[in-house]
Amino acid sequence: MQVIRDNPGRPLMSSSVVTIGNFDGLHLGHQALLRLCESLAEDRHSIAVVTFEPLPLAWFRPDAAPARLMSVRQKLEFLARGAVDLVWLMRFNQALAEMSADSFVQSVLVDTLAAKHVVVGEDFHYGNRRLGDIDSLRQSGKKLGFTVNAVPMIDVEERRVSSSNIRESLANGDFEPAKRLLGRPFRMQGRVISGRQLGRRLGYPTANIRLAAEPSPLMGVFAIRARWGDRDWHNGVANLGTRPAVGGEGFLIEAHIFDFEGDLYGQMLEVEFISKLRDEVHFEVIDDLVVQMREDERQARVCLAQYEN
Repeated sequence: MQVIRDNPGRPLMSSSVVTIGNFDGLHLGHQALLRLCESLAEDRHSIAVVTFEPLPLAWFRPDAAPARLMSVRQKLEFLARGAVDLVWLMRFNQALAEMSADSFVQSVLVDTLAAKHVVVGEDFHYGNRRLGDIDSLRQSGKKLGFTVNAVPMIDVEERRVSSSNIRESLANGDFEPAKRLLGRPFRMQGRVISGRQLGRRLGYPTANIRLAAEPSPLMGVFAIRARWGDRDWHNGVANLGTRPAVGGEGFLIEAHIFDFEGDLYGQMLEVEFISKLRDEVHFEVIDDLVVQMREDERQARVCLAQYEN
């Protein structure tokens, strides 16, 4: 799978099926788009995914950016498992924001990707001020030689499959509804970095991960499972936040892996969230923090034992 970051200024394909969107989380709705792409491509066309980094809403309103459901690395790893031939990570900037709908179609779909079929969600909008819609895209397709396939929104148990609904479930600590909309458990991924080793001194060594995509949809203390390399899943407990109890700076995932001794520095850690235990709180006395950490461990072990059964 080829990955393009910026405008290559040249044709990338001779005949393609193209799908366009943010694809944050790659939930069941996004997966439906990809399945239709595969069906349309058959043996005659390549498949191209056009997506945006940063997300357009994050660029327009950085102080109110939507929580990210996956990092760029996770997105690319997910797409690479399927039949996608090319991912174009378009850099969303002023020039792209000001590009007209007609210019977007001509430059991206026709000149660069030679689109024969375009697959999008039924609420798709594009171009400056989002003036382009399904109707205008179909009109362009008739003139320029591509078909437009609008995929209806999907409901699961009477709830719309959307990134915003998944974010809402995660913010509420409701992992099962989020799992149903995603089609898989919610997971974060990141490389373990060195920390202050305060947890080790308190009897709770942690693997620290700085988020690859912010803002986080989660904050607080959670029962988790984690894995790295070719290891099986290990149970644990994790704090996501700024660690006010110890004067932390910056947002981190701090994962304590139960019954594990070893060095995880530099490992790519994948964390699956099972249950929220509590919000982050500040402790004036460090001994009170240790007492709470023991209670967090006890609750996490109970939750994880039920999850495994």
